[in-house]
Amino acid sequence: MALTLIFTSHSSLLSKTLINSPSSFPTPNSQSLSLLSPNPKPKLPSLRLRSSLSDDTPTDGDRPTNITDEWGEKTDPELEPLSKISESDPPQNEDEWGGGGDEVVEVGNGSAAKAEVAIEEKVDTKLTELRRGLVDTVYGTEFGFRAGSEVRAEVMEFVSQLEAANPNPAPTENLGLLDGNWVLLYTASSELLPLLAIGSTPFLKVNKITQAINTSSLTILNSTTVSSPFASFSFSASASFEVRSPSRIQVEFKEGSFQPPEIKSSIDLPQEVDVFGQKVNLSAVQQTLSPLQDAVAGISRTISGQPPLKVSIPGERTKSWLVITYLDEDLRISRGDGGLFVLAREGSALLYQ
Repeated sequence: MALTLIFTSHSSLLSKTLINSPSSFPTPNSQSLSLLSPNPKPKLPSLRLRSSLSDDTPTDGDRPTNITDEWGEKTDPELEPLSKISESDPPQNEDEWGGGGDEVVEVGNGSAAKAEVAIEEKVDTKLTELRRGLVDTVYGTEFGFRAGSEVRAEVMEFVSQLEAANPNPAPTENLGLLDGNWVLLYTASSELLPLLAIGSTPFLKVNKITQAINTSSLTILNSTTVSSPFASFSFSASASFEVRSPSRIQVEFKEGSFQPPEIKSSIDLPQEVDVFGQKVNLSAVQQTLSPLQDAVAGISRTISGQPPLKVSIPGERTKSWLVITYLDEDLRISRGDGGLFVLAREGSALLYQ
């Protein structure tokens, strides 16, 4: 086998040596040289070397040399496969484990980014569903005054889930998001029950309760508007606040203010009212009051120019605290010593059904 390898690797050199050294080997009769075993039995491996001195015969560099193996069969030397890279398949940077190097990292980073975006979208979708579910639940309860036990339990379930997914756990550090006008949607505050009870009377209705927060001056203004068939009334309470923690503020009320009533130019009575469970038709009363509309319009013009009536708020009830448990661009949930408050930003789509 060693001899075979020698001839295989240096066939050209050996061919020339054999030709130039007739004393070592018999002169060949043809253009081929043979190295045969003298004893045909047992048959030993043989090796034939082909050489040519002709100029038109391809040299070893032109074509591979034919070799006869130890079994007497002609074989061609094994050629190493040429490395050919397809233009359509660019080279990949593979590591020792057979995986792509930089490419895997790049794909991994892209997948992580896409996964993060998908998670954020899923969270936003969940928050949107919870907010809409809460607003739909409190709709028609008159700020929670007419909410039954089942509705209140459902409201608390929505509130708990929103508080657990609060996107701004430190709302007082994001004063720009806290700033603005907020409209009350629901409350479980016992202090507001007397005010909300006004809406249960036949001719009065609580139209709107708002809270304006000015983070530049650290002030709060709570306003309420009550309407009747004859006029609408507005009153407010102003307060200052201090930030005590990332989610808590201390509130101190200063004074109350009563705006002059806005007398309506026409008396607009409802068609019927509910008095102790009985429906009372007011069409006849509306016809009786129609001649008084001109007088009512004159009173309205006189009163509208009067300044608001301001009164100080005495007593220990001037101080209160408020913890903001949920805050985003459209919804705010707060808990205070007076109870639970759910508010939507004025102009938000949550206010429209």
